[in-house]
Amino acid sequence: MKGEQISSTKEKNSASAPTSVRATADKEDKTLDLTLRPACLKEYFGQQKIKDNLAIFMEAARQRNEPIEHVLLYGPPGLGKTTLAHIIAKEMGVNIRVTSGPAIERAGDLAAILTNLENGDILFIDEIHRLN
Repeated sequence: MKGEQISSTKEKNSASAPTSVRATADKEDKTLDLTLRPACLKEYFGQQKIKDNLAIFMEAARQRNEPIEHVLLYGPPGLGKTTLAHIIAKEMGVNIRVTSGPAIERAGDLAAILTNLENGDILFIDEIHRLN
């Protein structure tokens, strides 16, 4: 509940701020967000069964010298899906490309994203259920 109140306050403030101030604030928010997130599975609290499975999954991929295969993270907001995606990318030593379902308006948008991925990169689509 508090998170929702904070984000709605932020939206009100950023709507009235000049574009350059909003861009700076957004960049600072993203930087702060990434520094607060756990960087590895050991730092991630909760979801022990999922952590154990992911650890095995990633270690198997490393031993085969292959990228991790498809992973589907699902559940209600606040469970750490985005955080786990970033942890997987960091522990596998690959880049992560983050987008959202609503941002992909046409098939060409998705094709452009997929074309720009490097071998082993992770594509995380937040709110994929809203993909048109």
